[in-house]
Amino acid sequence: MNDFTHDYVRIDHHRLHCVTAGSGKPVLLIPGWPQTWYAWRHVMAALAAEGYQAIAIDPPGSGHSDRPGGGYDTGAAAATLHRAMLALGHAQYDVVGHDIGMWVGYALASDFPQAVTRLALTEAVIPGLAPAPPIFVAPQDNIFLWHFMFNQVLDLPEMLTAGKEREYIRFIFDKWSHRRDQVAVEVYADAYATPGALRAGFAYYRAIPETIRQNQQRAKTPLAMPVLAIGAEYATNDAPLLTMQGKADDLRGAIVADCGHFIMEEQPAAFIGHLLPFLARAPA
Repeated sequence: MNDFTHDYVRIDHHRLHCVTAGSGKPVLLIPGWPQTWYAWRHVMAALAAEGYQAIAIDPPGSGHSDRPGGGYDTGAAAATLHRAMLALGHAQYDVVGHDIGMWVGYALASDFPQAVTRLALTEAVIPGLAPAPPIFVAPQDNIFLWHFMFNQVLDLPEMLTAGKEREYIRFIFDKWSHRRDQVAVEVYADAYATPGALRAGFAYYRAIPETIRQNQQRAKTPLAMPVLAIGAEYATNDAPLLTMQGKADDLRGAIVADCGHFIMEEQPAAFIGHLLPFLARAPA
């Protein structure tokens, strides 16, 4: 990763880890749970080769960023990332978000529409925009749903995963990936095995009620910038597009075949093949 530059930005006395590649129009890349900036490495290389500056940031609580005690609702996280982009010298930028990064990306575009020029979202549904996941389903249908409630429970997840953080993270990747050999599982297992990492990850889920409240207000004003929603065949499929229908004036969707949830690693060429034309096209 010799072409990547690592830096830290301080926001409210907390460090945010930022990794950049290339030069040109800035593109903010927001990873989801349980990954870090490293999930974007293939996308960053492609963006840099096409004349963009790729900026992958570990959101608060993840990767090498600090783990504050609060600020995990998507409004707070989005404001932190926007301030980080301003600190890096970027008043306007494109945004690409995966998983919880999709939640934060939507909040960022809605709360700071003057800053976000294009928005690409992948592999999630957004609390407050999509119906709540059902509970009474067959075990095989629950593989993408159970963690929403488990991660929100106070204290119990930390107790049950203490000393077994790596096993918990590996289970997630075992069940959610279709091409597991393409995913840097041990990088993320190591990251989330460090003290406080799972607690901070759980905090995004424990903030879901506040995120829902915010998104019900955001949904009253459709996004004006171009929006691309990408799903994976063996994960969310068309759910990202369905989530954003009626929430963006200029919306298009895509589905990547032969792919699980970790789309930027499992099928990077296909994902990049949708992303680059979207970033390059003129608004409708």
